[in-house]
Amino acid sequence: MTKYVIKRILLAFVTLFIILSLTFILMKLLPFTKPLGTTSAQIAYYAKQVSLGYVLESSSVIDGIGELLYKYTDSVNMVHYYYQRPIMEQYGNWLVNVFTKWDWGVSTVIMENVDVGIIISTKLPTTIEVNVISVLISVPLGVALGVWAALKKNKPTDTVISTLVMVLISVPSFVIISFLIMTLGYSAKVLPTSWPSTRAPMNTRVLGFIIPVVSLSCGSICGYCRFTRAELCEVLDSDYLLLARTKGLTKRQAVMRHALRNAMVPILPSILAEIVGVLSGSMILETLYGIPGIGSLFYTAVTAKDYNVLMVDMALFTLIGLLAGIILDLSYGFLDPRIRMGEKK
Repeated sequence: MTKYVIKRILLAFVTLFIILSLTFILMKLLPFTKPLGTTSAQIAYYAKQVSLGYVLESSSVIDGIGELLYKYTDSVNMVHYYYQRPIMEQYGNWLVNVFTKWDWGVSTVIMENVDVGIIISTKLPTTIEVNVISVLISVPLGVALGVWAALKKNKPTDTVISTLVMVLISVPSFVIISFLIMTLGYSAKVLPTSWPSTRAPMNTRVLGFIIPVVSLSCGSICGYCRFTRAELCEVLDSDYLLLARTKGLTKRQAVMRHALRNAMVPILPSILAEIVGVLSGSMILETLYGIPGIGSLFYTAVTAKDYNVLMVDMALFTLIGLLAGIILDLSYGFLDPRIRMGEKK
């Protein structure tokens, strides 16, 4: 088991390295994003790019090295030329900067000349708040509905729950949030139509969580309900549960002591993976509702061509996905002693 864990972690880092390397090279093949703002701000940005090894500064014209990005004349009439370095040379410098200095660069558009790590750290707490509340609501509610439907199998209660689940799970989350904004926000005017600012009253900020949390929770509740119902129905029809009943256990005792415990083995890993995944947020929902999280930041970075911010956001999303996959696989072995990942037959 230990060897398997180490192997999975090393494989995750290799996968992360390959994905980020390909992302960096492909982004550098795109047109260079020239900074906006004042001349001093642009000069500061190019000076930072020079220090990172992505841009070459010269006092004279150089042919055959790369694209001329910017030039300016200083107070002593000296002309400064900034050329883009070859992509593979930039890639080598990027590896050195990340692994030795943990320097991912600065933003060009979203927050000019601000370190991208600072930008991510300011956006991440909002994403975590919304998604943690969503998980705390969706997991117990989804599992409870699934258990209820399984215990009332083929009865009106099961039919109603299963029908509602099928309807809601077929509707995309961005449709749900758009519907809630139109009805509860613009029509009824009982909830904010966008994410409240930090200067808004406390009750307005609390109400601002309702629409995004409900939109995020609907799909998860339906998924957990279907999964729990299917697993519990299978366990309830098993031979060992029938044996437990014949030994004198009541239906409630058999369900609580045996059925639920065994049905939770494949369900709990998905819950653990979703808890890890709360860091990734939702790009579409955050953009539609104006939530200042890392999901909407990713969309903004793509549209604004802020490649350094996009690079860090991509690294965070990739790391979260790989970490969730590792936890999902390993949790099976911890939850069920009969399962040993990586063992040879």
